[in-house]
Amino acid sequence: MSVQWFIFITVVIVMIQGLVFRKWGLKNLKYHRYFNVPAVFEGQEVEMVEVISNEKLLPVPWLRIESKISANLKFQKQFNLDIQHQQFHKSLFSLMPYTRIIRRHKVKCLKRGCYYLNSVTMTCGDLFGFQEVSKEFQLSAQLLVYPKLIPMEDIPLPSHSWQGDVTVKRWIVDDPFMVAGVRDYAYGDPLNRINWKATARTGKIKVNNLDFTANPRLMIYLNVDISEEMWNAVTEPERIEKGISYVASIAQHIISRGIEVGFGSNGYLIDRPGEPVRILPRCSLEHLTTIYEALAKLVIARSVTFFTFLEQDLARGVTGMDFLIITSYVSPRMENQIRKLKEYGNAVEFLWLHPQQDIRSEEHEESGIGVS
Repeated sequence: MSVQWFIFITVVIVMIQGLVFRKWGLKNLKYHRYFNVPAVFEGQEVEMVEVISNEKLLPVPWLRIESKISANLKFQKQFNLDIQHQQFHKSLFSLMPYTRIIRRHKVKCLKRGCYYLNSVTMTCGDLFGFQEVSKEFQLSAQLLVYPKLIPMEDIPLPSHSWQGDVTVKRWIVDDPFMVAGVRDYAYGDPLNRINWKATARTGKIKVNNLDFTANPRLMIYLNVDISEEMWNAVTEPERIEKGISYVASIAQHIISRGIEVGFGSNGYLIDRPGEPVRILPRCSLEHLTTIYEALAKLVIARSVTFFTFLEQDLARGVTGMDFLIITSYVSPRMENQIRKLKEYGNAVEFLWLHPQQDIRSEEHEESGIGVS
């Protein structure tokens, strides 16, 4: 066989195999990506798992899988893994017929958030690299990174009453086990409240005077606005991030004590744009997870002004609630709303986020808007 024929046949073979891989290289390739756990706390590690399978007779000499991943998910370096600027994730595979490869990556979660891995681009080619074909595949992988928990002693909380059963006048349900003295019998008093010893001693029918008790219900509100004049963009997101960690830590502590807690914010969730957040108070581990998930998805951007947010509570006539407002400021308009909330039988306390929180806190206490 002459050299010319050898070259011609070689070129034909290269072209044919190139066309074969171009047409069928990505056929019956399946790719799946997921995290070994659905959620972790900020600073913890998680494992991202890639599963790629070649379900056909034709081998795949090389396969490159590319995707964009947030820089807040830091991958450990390893063989066949290329990460550029902690954003573009590339994995290289070589698959024989009817084979499956599982690859695991250690990832450190640097920041709170909700991370979606929606798509990957798969590229394969022939043996000699002359032909290649690409295709985008849709994924549904999601990772929630909860905010970092802060020790309670490191949170500048006001003095509060979220310690269990407390005696308060604003609750309307009286407790038969809490006797606050005796009084004269009045028409309609049930006979089981008669205090026979006091009746015998005074010669008049006396009944037990019952006090009011309740397990407090705490509503934690986070104001994402730095100031009342702020527009949509938050200029100091790290300040609000601290507030988000405060919310998570306080909610965990309060629920562990058996007290109902809820969460609200004039920010919005990443999957509910433009809608303020309100999670009504409950007490369970499942409810705590719901709050954690909301905090992971919370976007630090205004959905409504905090003034409007409080106005919605006043419109509903909320009563019998303890409010802890985590905020950088209190405007005169907000002061008026807070007074109305108190008049409705609610308690309102503050956790300040601005840098000079001690000075500002004293100023607001002197103006009558301080700790209740």
